[in-house]
Amino acid sequence: MSGRPPRAVIGMVGDGSYRMMAPELVTRSAGGGAVQEGVKLVVVRVQNHGFASMSGFCETVGVTQFGTHSRYRGQSGRLDGDILPIDLAAKAASLGAEVLRASTLGSFRRCLSEATAVTRTTVVHVGCEPATGAALSQSWWDACRCAGVEPARHPGATRAAYDRAKTHQRGH
Repeated sequence: MSGRPPRAVIGMVGDGSYRMMAPELVTRSAGGGAVQEGVKLVVVRVQNHGFASMSGFCETVGVTQFGTHSRYRGQSGRLDGDILPIDLAAKAASLGAEVLRASTLGSFRRCLSEATAVTRTTVVHVGCEPATGAALSQSWWDACRCAGVEPARHPGATRAAYDRAKTHQRGH
């Protein structure tokens, strides 16, 4: 037993990742999830209407983005229309989580304070501009699986950079 008092568990996730893992708030296959088990968890979810991490990753390796922004199919035939009105805050509430919405830094601070004070799983929904990304990390994902296909922008150079990066890949 630790001499420290219990602390809030806070996780941060983007809307794209959240769309893939939202049911984990309720239950998971190997046992109960946070809501089901009455576990106190705070999830800060940033909604920028897409998979910004994957979008940025695609750009860094020169791969054409596809489906990384949550948009309707536009007149061009591409997914470049209006933003899809996906209400992830309503989804979190439907899964049994408390939901607080933040639209400014001040309201975020208030929501985070309130979320850490309540006793149940809470999602702090933070809306932001589409395609708002984070600073690049020094990490490397082997996610593009280039398969020898060269992007149109930097033929040869992108594949060479990918191959160099792969030599530094480490297993965990």
